[in-house]
Amino acid sequence: MGYPRLMEFDEVIRRRRMVRGYDPDRPVPPDLVDKIVRHGLRAPSAGFSQGWSFLVLTDPSDRSLFWSVTAPSSAPSSPSSQPSSPPVSPSSPSSPPVSPSSPAGSWIARMSTAPLIVVALSNKSAYIERYAESDKGWDDRDESRWPVPYWHIDTGFAALLMHLTAVNEGLASCFIGLPADRTTAFRDAFGVPGEFTPVGVLTVGYRGPDKRSPSLRRGHRPVDEVVHHGRWATAVTPSPPREG
Repeated sequence: MGYPRLMEFDEVIRRRRMVRGYDPDRPVPPDLVDKIVRHGLRAPSAGFSQGWSFLVLTDPSDRSLFWSVTAPSSAPSSPSSQPSSPPVSPSSPSSPPVSPSSPAGSWIARMSTAPLIVVALSNKSAYIERYAESDKGWDDRDESRWPVPYWHIDTGFAALLMHLTAVNEGLASCFIGLPADRTTAFRDAFGVPGEFTPVGVLTVGYRGPDKRSPSLRRGHRPVDEVVHHGRWATAVTPSPPREG
């Protein structure tokens, strides 16, 4: 079976979805894995710092380990939210994920069928050191100079390029957060150096049975409500005229 035709960019944007169910019997071909990751490296970065790294997991044992060390013991219906209940113990990284029959396991059971996992990690020190170089001149390495943490933002850009590349290739993909209280267990399990922060996780594969997120019922916010041309367009109630 050949690859699907590549889409026009507008079509990629229209088809982009967060898909949480995959066909476990269809691995992503190695050349597509390579293409997805390489496209992520085309993302912009402040000062061309490129302070990112990506952990690519395709081996079934690695993917199983990932879910076992990151899966919470209970979770909301969507994995894009941080779980509020205690996760499985970090001291037992080989523990299996929660039962697929449990409320917490319903989305994990579907997500864990993804044949490709890409963990996007940012490295703040790469940016601090880059901007201490002579052409930038922030040799005091003062983090307060940064209005926002561009190391996280740029890594998010890279993840989005990977996500869109997957869509363009006829694959399904979803971007989820790594629970904050599972970061240490994740680092220990995969030998991730301390200077790297997991910004998010892409699951990728051929689409399987999926369940639409109930959050989609909220619908898209109107353009006029979120886009402001020239000035911030907010409704202002006029004050009553003053007498005298």
